[in-house]
Amino acid sequence: MTFDRRAILAAGAGVLAAGTARAWEQAQRLPDPAIEILDPSFAKYRIALTSIERLATGFRWAEGPVWFGDMRMLLFSDVSNDRILKWDEETGAVTVFRRPADYANGNARDRQGRLLTCEHRTRRVTRTEHDGRITVLADRFEGKPLNSPNDVVCRSDGSVWFTDPAFGPNPVEAMAAPELPGNVYRVDPATGAVQAVARGLKGPNGLCFSPDERTLYVIEARAEPNRLIRAFDVTQDGTALGEGRVFFDCGKGTADGFRADRDGNLWCGWGMGEAEDGVVVLSPEAKMIGRIRLPERCANLCFGGRDRNRLLMASTRSLYGLYVNTQGADLG
Repeated sequence: MTFDRRAILAAGAGVLAAGTARAWEQAQRLPDPAIEILDPSFAKYRIALTSIERLATGFRWAEGPVWFGDMRMLLFSDVSNDRILKWDEETGAVTVFRRPADYANGNARDRQGRLLTCEHRTRRVTRTEHDGRITVLADRFEGKPLNSPNDVVCRSDGSVWFTDPAFGPNPVEAMAAPELPGNVYRVDPATGAVQAVARGLKGPNGLCFSPDERTLYVIEARAEPNRLIRAFDVTQDGTALGEGRVFFDCGKGTADGFRADRDGNLWCGWGMGEAEDGVVVLSPEAKMIGRIRLPERCANLCFGGRDRNRLLMASTRSLYGLYVNTQGADLG
């Protein structure tokens, strides 16, 4: 199944005016020096005859990219501008998909091709049906409103997993007053029941499954003294998590959103200063093997393009793309 094309086009009417961001030029020599091999194991993922491209710019806080291959488009959130945008791969045009968007942040796609969205203002996770209707998947837990759902993924069994930290976008008045601890939740595909699968994390942020779905990785954004990437074993029936463990200590870096490739590497949005901004690639053994340097902090990313080997990076005020020699492990 796919989205109703007429509904999508109607929602996306009006091409955005181009904006500006910090001066940046695409590499004129190859291989692109901004793609750094930190370990020999990363060399096979770099395509020597390609370079980083700035696909669009002029946003306030680009987040939550999700690829729709059947329509050759990327949807992503411009959080602080309260809109979801559409980038058309064929034309390069950026149009408004939804505005207002209730300060949407993370997005993903479910197993029926529908859009899943975390909304800060409404404190909920929603699904956009094929006819454009909005279905609320989760907005409360144990009788209390959620805090500010941040990132979302869909497992192969159709279950929806999301993080719910107690922070949101600017302006400040849009931020939710927390009534629950920072939890990770699962929405059951059959009953719609919402369960907390990991409780009491300090700012749970980005999340993704390993290719075999036996591990769920979660970024703990407010861990001290550094951000952490935690790994949780998924139970055999896929409905719960075991005890979490520290997979990677981010040090000075700010891991945000991330996705796994088919080999189990984690491609992590990264930032906090020119020396850190961009993407870091971690092996399944938690070794930093590669880096993609950008002029802006990368918040989140996904794999897209015809062969699912185009890394699409939502990075503060801009959207960047880079062809790599691997493919994404999931739908978004």
